Amino acid sequence: MIVWGGGSTNIAPADDLIIRVEYPFKIDERGQMIASVMAKKFAVGGAEMVVIDIPVGPPTTKVSTMQDARRLAQDFIEIGSRLGMQVECAVTYGGDSPVGGRAIGPNLEVAEALSVLEGGAQTPNSLIEKSVAIAGILLEMAGKAQRGEGEEVARSLLSSGAALEKFREIIRVQGGKPDVRSSDILPGAHHASIPSPVSGYVVSLNNSGLITVARTAGAPHDKGAGIYCNAKIGTQVRKGGETIYTIYAGGSEEHLSRALEEARRLFPVVVEGGMLLDRIPRDSIDIDRMD
Repeated sequence: MIVWGGGSTNIAPADDLIIRVEYPFKIDERGQMIASVMAKKFAVGGAEMVVIDIPVGPPTTKVSTMQDARRLAQDFIEIGSRLGMQVECAVTYGGDSPVGGRAIGPNLEVAEALSVLEGGAQTPNSLIEKSVAIAGILLEMAGKAQRGEGEEVARSLLSSGAALEKFREIIRVQGGKPDVRSSDILPGAHHASIPSPVSGYVVSLNNSGLITVARTAGAPHDKGAGIYCNAKIGTQVRKGGETIYTIYAGGSEEHLSRALEEARRLFPVVVEGGMLLDRIPRDSIDIDRMD
């Protein structure tokens, strides 16, 4: 079992090279995406059972309709069969925000996931619900749970700490630091908190826009770069008094500045409660450059 390939374990080196080209140009063709996912599953060796998450959401997500999701699932299952793998797909709610949790970016996402394993999340949230649902399917496929009971078994393994112990065992086998804690995984040193422009409720998070801002900040090559969504859809916020999301950059202040410019252009988080979305002061514009 591989927890995270990330290009560093050299599982599918050709695919890693292709991805390095795709990310800057936002190329994500369907065929290449399927090949990329399945290449790593097959290259691991011994991956006999695989569950693939297919998030479905608004037009800004990769898969926007159930019909597209079913076609994609059919492709994954067929290719898996040809490769000798038993594949099932979980079609999940993708929403209009980071899939499952609040974080975008390697360190931020890993820290968030590890915090859940440590019991840091005291109440059920979308990340936990999605994780136990998908893990439950795999437990049922492997015969570790009766059909329809996998999610309950997965939730029990999470709450008991057994999932965390297995995670540490996997890290140990892969030569990592099994005693690592979520607090040890730090975001980039440069960061900016984006306050709510008006008082009201968060009504929209454009996942595509958030990812673009995170990439501008340096993610995923800069492991500390990314975005943390402090407020999700439905959260009540006050003008200027609460942070709706935080941008992190590890490379330089310049990366952070570029990400802030992109965030102002895309406006990926919308708060409803007034007609004024933002104020752009005169002194923020280089008038001389316009001549």
